[in-house]
Amino acid sequence: MKAMILRQIGTPLAFVERDDPVPGFGELRIKVEACAVCRTDLHVVDGDLKDPKLPLVPGHEIVGIVDAVGESVDTARLGRRVGVPWLGHTCGTCFYCQTKAENLCDRPQFTGYSRDGGFASYVVADAAFAFDLARDSDPVSLAPLLCAGLIGWRALKKAGDGRRIGLFGFGAAAHILTQICVWQGRDVYAFTRAGDRAAQQFARDLGAVWAGGSDENPPVPLDSAIIFAPVGDLVPTALTAVRKGGVVVCGGIHMSDIPSMPYAVLWGERELVSVANLTREDALEFFPMASRAAVRTHTKVYPLRQANEAIADLRAGRLIGAAVLVPEAS
Repeated sequence: MKAMILRQIGTPLAFVERDDPVPGFGELRIKVEACAVCRTDLHVVDGDLKDPKLPLVPGHEIVGIVDAVGESVDTARLGRRVGVPWLGHTCGTCFYCQTKAENLCDRPQFTGYSRDGGFASYVVADAAFAFDLARDSDPVSLAPLLCAGLIGWRALKKAGDGRRIGLFGFGAAAHILTQICVWQGRDVYAFTRAGDRAAQQFARDLGAVWAGGSDENPPVPLDSAIIFAPVGDLVPTALTAVRKGGVVVCGGIHMSDIPSMPYAVLWGERELVSVANLTREDALEFFPMASRAAVRTHTKVYPLRQANEAIADLRAGRLIGAAVLVPEAS
């Protein structure tokens, strides 16, 4: 198979030929149709997330067709379209797994970090963490839902039921979540990099009632805010933007340090919480909702061998929506 390999932190991915992987006990093999590029992939490549498996095939927003199954896996799954997310395996026995909080598992495996991911022609996944997807849907459009969508949904649940919601960092997750919020009847306030008029117009086109730079104040106090940008300086900014009793959710797996701030910014029973990973229950809730809300992802497609270009465009903020890699014909 063809694959993009990370051999050393901070270096470009290498395009290589590898033997096709073989699924083991409880696993299935997927012929990859599409794999979106997530900011977490950027954090892995740049070394913000420590001690990844090396050499590593990154990628954890995977859509493809099951073409082989290992021992104990139902052969009825052959030929099905499935999606594979960031959380690739849990132990099932720790306190968190036993209390319906598998996203906090003490001994997890993560796709494209501690096990090989989807920047390849084929990937092997734990069958229990491969979700069935609609066969008549576009795999490129589906791919960003496997992380940007799922993490956005989990963050939205943490944010509560408030009408006015702010989204800081208008990338892949925010553009999906905006469509969900508009469908739910909420008002979205989109915060972008200062001066990013294209992203602000994109937010308005998707239904945001207001869009501006993160250096601007929203026209009204917000009920809640979700921070997708990995910028710790946005935490006091978001807390200042929400009303008393409001909630600020940090939606990323990595963020720069949060600066010192006056207690008054937090006072008034404002809440600051984080989101970690996802659960299979999140997926069971999210995918039917995304279908009912007619979510349409905005994507830019790159051939697999151009993964480094896709990562560079994400790093530089040149993307509107999400980058998606498509394997070349074998």
